[in-house]
Amino acid sequence: RLLRGARKTVASKSKSSARARPSKFGPTLTPADGAGARELPSTPRWLRLAGRFSIQGFNDVSTQASPSQAASTNFDTGELSKFQALASRWWDPESEFKPLHAINPLRLGWIEGLAPLSGQHIVDVGCGGGILAESMARVGGIVTGIDLADRPLKVAELHRLESGVSVQYRRIAAEDLALEEPAAFDIVTCMEMLEHVPDPASTIRACAQLAKPGGWLFFSTINRNPKAFLFAVIGAEYILRLLPRGTHEYDKFIKPSELVGSARTAGLDLVEMKGLTYNPLSQVYTLHPRDVSVNYLVALRKPA
Repeated sequence: RLLRGARKTVASKSKSSARARPSKFGPTLTPADGAGARELPSTPRWLRLAGRFSIQGFNDVSTQASPSQAASTNFDTGELSKFQALASRWWDPESEFKPLHAINPLRLGWIEGLAPLSGQHIVDVGCGGGILAESMARVGGIVTGIDLADRPLKVAELHRLESGVSVQYRRIAAEDLALEEPAAFDIVTCMEMLEHVPDPASTIRACAQLAKPGGWLFFSTINRNPKAFLFAVIGAEYILRLLPRGTHEYDKFIKPSELVGSARTAGLDLVEMKGLTYNPLSQVYTLHPRDVSVNYLVALRKPA
């Protein structure tokens, strides 16, 4: 009888614990204090099924990223650790960063087609190892790259010394640089970063503050819908293995309406939106004028 009673107690506690444990894909407020956070919609059935997939790779990384001494708290140490662990391979075009190398000419051409870079003061927010930052400096931009991850910034500095391309790198959050240098840049880029921070709207506001009146702002991120989950997570990470498993979290994907809404709240005007598509047969990335169902890029302008 004692044994049966103990079993019942353990079973009861296990059920209670299971009920209390939040689902990885369930509704949540992402920032620690809830300020400026968005409440995510209830989990659709297809995503509950998708939750059965085990996320490995990045989530097993034990390297802890140390945030800057800046005042901003809009960072996720787990997200920073992902890129800390891979920093040494940032400039290897056949590494986990192969997609970044492949899409960089498209990003650069699109940006320069709207806002010629030569002689312009540019800040690349979330620059990582400096792939986009260096390419903008090569065509004449006066570029500052900022990030909160130490190791990618060190890799960027080393590559800058090897390439001879002039880029200034700083370990600082966008929010804190905006306090230091408001309205200091002609062009602000923030590519493939918004889906990795707890409060994307905060980053967008900071980028708006960094831009001069009349300045250009460029963002890229991933849409949040079933197709984006299948393509950007299941397809890219599990089937095609273009990215390590755990690179992306579906909950952090951002719908175009959400990005543009935050941008308008920050006082920015939408100029253009394009999709970025991938053909797995030809292994070619293409900018698409209408298909923003997965990856997409947004050009905005700060009123003069």
